[in-house]
Amino acid sequence: MFSLFRGLQSTQRFSGCLAGRVYSTITRSPPASAPRLAPTPLVFVSANDWDASSSNGVTYFSSMLAEKGYTCLQIDLRFPHRPIRDSEELMTALSTNLRDEIRLSIMPFPPIIFARSLSCLIAQTYVSSHPASGLFLISPPLSNASVSEAILPSKLPEFNFEAKFPIAMMAPDKEMQLLRAQHRFGNDPGVDMMPVADLESSHALATIEEWLDLVGV
Repeated sequence: MFSLFRGLQSTQRFSGCLAGRVYSTITRSPPASAPRLAPTPLVFVSANDWDASSSNGVTYFSSMLAEKGYTCLQIDLRFPHRPIRDSEELMTALSTNLRDEIRLSIMPFPPIIFARSLSCLIAQTYVSSHPASGLFLISPPLSNASVSEAILPSKLPEFNFEAKFPIAMMAPDKEMQLLRAQHRFGNDPGVDMMPVADLESSHALATIEEWLDLVGV
């Protein structure tokens, strides 16, 4: 057990090995001093050795939200060190690892998935075929086609899952304008668009908390 914040209970599990490397999950449980215990867990997905920016702010958000009474899982998925034929196989491999980690955590309810940058592709692959209580995308790619060919091994088909659960997107103001114009959810009235000046600020954290209250979590 270790704690980043006083009273916050955290455990870390190294859960798998890919060519000598591990992917890990940190579980942050609410402390006894939390104002309440929220039943819906929050899962923060990153893929740090694929996209370092995907983990920016994750520890801050998950730690502070655990203090508020949310059980938070911080899952960092490693890029598979084996031959990958195409982008669909890559997304399947990463989302399967995410599924396995969530199952190991024995959650009482489907989680709300949080993801940033390229890890948004993993999150959207996951919710396309697995239960979720919500999806919160932070600075996602404008589309799958907009992702550089240097990052994905082939063209990745655009996602077509229906928004049957709460969805939000958070990004800086200028980026949000592009998301409104080009992202598949940009003009969806059922998706909450949340511009913020700084994605790792207390204002961004407050925006997430307000959204969780809004959707009744």
